[in-house]
Parts: sequence; C-alpha cells; structure tokens
Amino acid sequence: MGEVRKVQKKLRQIENLEIKISLAPEERFKISRKAELRSRLAELLLQQSGPQYTLGTVAEGNKEKMKRQVVDAPEDLPSQTPTASKIPKGERQPKAQAAPAQQSASQRQTAPGRDGDGDGGARRTQPDTGPQGTRVSDPQPPPAGSDARPATPTTDVGNQPQAEQQDTEFASLKATWEKTKFRLRLLEGHTDIVTCVVAIDNVVISGSRDTTVKVWHVPTATQQRNLGGHSGGVTCLSAPPPEYCRKLARSLSLSEKDRFILSGSADCCVKIWSLSTGQCVKSIYTFNAVTALCFVPEGHGYIIAGSDGGKVQGWSWQTLESCQSINAHHEAVTSIQAQGPLVFSGSVEGDVCVWENLCSEREPLRLLQHWDSQVTGCRGGQGSRLVLSPRGDRLFLGHGRAFIRVLNWRTGSMSRLTNHSSLSGVTDCIHQTPGLLIGSCYDLANGQSTLNMFSLPQCRYVTSLTSADVPRILCFAAWLTGSGGHRWVTGGQSLVVWEQLPASAKQRGDVTVRRDSRLDASLLESEGDTDEDEDSYDEDGEEEKDCQSQDATEGESSSWFRCVLQ
Repeated sequence: MGEVRKVQKKLRQIENLEIKISLAPEERFKISRKAELRSRLAELLLQQSGPQYTLGTVAEGNKEKMKRQVVDAPEDLPSQTPTASKIPKGERQPKAQAAPAQQSASQRQTAPGRDGDGDGGARRTQPDTGPQGTRVSDPQPPPAGSDARPATPTTDVGNQPQAEQQDTEFASLKATWEKTKFRLRLLEGHTDIVTCVVAIDNVVISGSRDTTVKVWHVPTATQQRNLGGHSGGVTCLSAPPPEYCRKLARSLSLSEKDRFILSGSADCCVKIWSLSTGQCVKSIYTFNAVTALCFVPEGHGYIIAGSDGGKVQGWSWQTLESCQSINAHHEAVTSIQAQGPLVFSGSVEGDVCVWENLCSEREPLRLLQHWDSQVTGCRGGQGSRLVLSPRGDRLFLGHGRAFIRVLNWRTGSMSRLTNHSSLSGVTDCIHQTPGLLIGSCYDLANGQSTLNMFSLPQCRYVTSLTSADVPRILCFAAWLTGSGGHRWVTGGQSLVVWEQLPASAKQRGDVTVRRDSRLDASLLESEGDTDEDEDSYDEDGEEEKDCQSQDATEGESSSWFRCVLQ
C-alpha cells in the first residue's frame, strides 16, 4: 500500500500543477512523468485486486480492517452515535467509541423506512455560548426525528410492505437511469479554469480564474453577457431567490423582473451584478480574498462569505452594510452552504462549523456546532478542498478522496459512501437535485471523470455517467426543464452542458451509462475506522525531497484551491 499511496500523491501534485497559470522547468518535468506514473499506479492496483485487496477492506500497516456493509438501511448510515461533545474552537475532539452493531443484514432489510432528515433547519437548538461564541454548556440530546435516534425494533412485520415499496421504487429509479441518454454541448468563451457555476432557469452563470463572470443561454448554447470587473480570479457565485431580487430591484429603481448574481473573487471583492443590464450594482471590499459565498434567504436576507484567512463575514441584503465578521477557521474557507436558517462552513484544515441565523441586523450568525478534522476525518493536506452539501441532520462532505463522508452535524457521528471503486478516485464536488445525490469523481490512474448518482434519502447507489470528452469536474449545477428532464452544467478545464434526451429519442447519447457493482454497498465506518489518508504516511527520501521542492516553489499554493487564487 505504501508505494500505491506515493504514486497517488505524486499524481495529485501533478494534477494541481497542471491548472497553474505558469510553470517552472522542474514542474514541467514532473508533469511529463504523468503517463509513466499512471501506468505504474494501474499496475500496482491490478496486483492488489485479488482476494487480499477488496473494496470492503482498508489496509493499515500489516493488518486489514473489514468495513461493515449497509444492505438496506438508508437512514441508519450514522449508526455510530458518539457523545455530542461541543468543543471550544481549537481544541481537539476525542474520537468517539463506536457502539457494536446490533442488527444483522436481514434485520435491516425488514426495518421500517425512516426519513432521517429530521426537521433540519426548522429546529433551532439553543446552546449557551461564551463571549466569543464558544460553547460552555453540556450537549443537548438530539431532537426527535434526527439521524441520531435509536433504531426501531425490526420485528414488526407490519412495516414490511413499506420496505418492499422502497425497494420497488429504487428498482424503478435504477432501471430508468440505466436507459437514460445525455447530449453534451461545450460552452466556449473562458480562457482559464472554470471555478464555479450556478443555474437560473435556462441561464447558466459561470465564474473563472480568467477574472470574468459569463452568462449563457443554455438552449442556444450562446454567451449572453460577459461581466468583467474583477481584477482577480472569480472563486464563487451565488444566486439570491426571485423575491429578494425584487426587493433589491425596487431599492435601485430597476425592473422587478431583474435577477441578480453574487460573485466573490481573489481581488477581495464581493460584487452584485444585474443580469438584465450586465452592470455591477454594488461592490463590497472584504480585505481578504473571497473563497466561498452563499445567500441566506431568511428575514431580510444575508450575504455570507468566507475568506482565504478563515473569516466568515455577513452583510445585510436590506442595507448592504457589514453586520458581522468572525475568525471562524484557522485556514481558508472552501465552502459555505445554507439550509433554512442554518449556515454550514468548511475549511482547508477539514473542520466544519454550523451556524444559526438569528435574523438580526447585528451579528446574525451564532455558532451551534464545531467539528474538527479529528471528527470529520477530512484532514488538510496537499490538494485538500472541503466541499459541503447539507440535507437535514446530515452533511455530505467531499475532500478529494474516493469516499463521500456523511456527518450527522448534531451528534458528530460519521459514515461514508463509496464514490469510487479504488483509492485512486478523487471526489471534487457534491450536488443534490430532486431525488438524487450526485458526486463527481476523477480517476488519478486513467484521467477519467465520472458522475455517480445515489438515491435520496436512502443514499443507495443508482448508476454512473461518464464521457471521454469531459475533463476533471471541479464544479457542478443542475436543474429540471419544463418537461421534467435534467439539465446539468459542469466546469473545470472546460464548461459543458449535459442535456437529457427524451426517452423516445432515436439519436445516440454522448454519455456512457454504466453501473459499477462494487459501489452497490455503502461502506459504514466507526469513528476510529477512518480510511487511509494518502498524505499521512512517511515517505522515502525521494518523495520527501519532491514535496520539499514543490513546497519551495509553490509555498501554500500546491492545492487546487490555492491555484485558483493565483
């Protein structure tokens, strides 16, 4: 396993180098070894593909730990329920002791289906906080309806029809997606990496490291507007809901039909753009490179941004004045997502903060939970970029590995979904669309990009979509057409629209639909059984020298995230 991890780490470094604007001679030499390293990694993985190296096994030193499989327990994913200790920021969270599983696979199949999403953002907990938001109270028990509640006894056969109905619905969903076809269209115009995308009806807005925000009309695959005004790479976008756009339009004496888009950039600015005029109606200077952004549609509305220095900042949508600035993380914030009155932020070091929006004009955000990398398992390192996607009590985490981690943000219990059949896969983005969780995966061994789909809320693997024409997917957006078809857009080295063809269409699709049976079983881990971190092992002298050389030439910019800011 040691050599496999070394080769994987070198390939990650090469992938990060390839998206830099300029390269030093030694960096070009490293990239020239890409094909050689891919061939070597494929050879090593083939050697280890026998009975001694299976999907459900993770090696650790000279011993192997077998992961337990979830057969059909969609909402039992975080079955390990450690004490929900709320820790002051900066302290290390002790690993929870895993409770032994009490149900067999056959018992899980007869368990009644439960929607563990709970009330999510609708329920607000009220922990006591210190002067700086540090929690000082004892943890409250998880509310009824959360993922953390104990499993219902499975001897009640009266619920068997419900389980059978879920299986029938899943079988139908799987059969439908196995027959689906997509047509791909390239949107040409950006001259550098596409870092972020959002969709509004049939309009796609993309941000790029080339400093521009572009507006595209998807049905005709044409560029409508080029929003130039940032002096640094655009790192994040967010689209306020229509009702909040109407409020701003009225205050600016613009048409109430106007829509607005928010963009954040490495130039330390958050800009608000009018899509109808293409003009910047407001520019907010933040003193730090903006690295994550979201709009919170609660009360009068709030703009929440994360910075390269770890700050989380807020502005009132009503006044566009600053209302809060918090030193929330030690390193760069890489993702901010809103769910009702809740805001979730994640950072390079792998920690997650959960905030409650109090809808106040002064300091609207209050810290509810902080889970560090000891709990999330998303330790910072070369190429680390934590992405978040909340759903009720669960928070899906992507961190550049072959798994999607699932955090119960109320209790700290962890589980994970297999997003690639080998450890050479890299998860770059996660997205939810009605009934589906979609995870992108990039194979370091062969350079292939894949979109894996899981059913919601059960998180059961459905199928995978791939195309030789799609490079590494770094950002993703999805929406439904008026006829109920799927339209997606993916960004990275190129901007690609995925349009679902009608079931009756005779033309051949551009996308390969395939199922990887090795992803059928979700892998469940206890808090102590984390997957092997390729960056956490001791390397030989040559590898360590390579890392030191790269650190000397790139400093902190070895990760994809740092490259975006260059």
